[in-house]
Amino acid sequence: MAGQKQATSDLLLETVLASLNDDKAEDIVQIDLRGKTEIGDHMIICSGRSTRQVSGISERLAQRVKDEFGHTVRTEGKDSGDWVLIDTGDVIVHVFRPEVREFYQLEKMWSPEGDAAT
Repeated sequence: MAGQKQATSDLLLETVLASLNDDKAEDIVQIDLRGKTEIGDHMIICSGRSTRQVSGISERLAQRVKDEFGHTVRTEGKDSGDWVLIDTGDVIVHVFRPEVREFYQLEKMWSPEGDAAT
């Protein structure tokens, strides 16, 4: 456990966003889930330009969380590279190819109608 951080929701979020930015994820959207659902505190939705980039972003994110916090994340969809779900516990991350993201439109599902952006 030496050198590893305590995995608080805010630290996980900070690590996830840093990893996505480092790997050139595009159109990163952050949704605060606190008080809305028990699945996590934050949801991040982003895009990669290709199946290869989507898979790479998700692999590096999973490794970074393991290295920094010492726990393995759950990942689904990495083999197809169209839509990868990474569950870090408090932060749920969706990495899409742009066409798949447009089709599912998760942002609209989770963003409340009429809320002002903060």
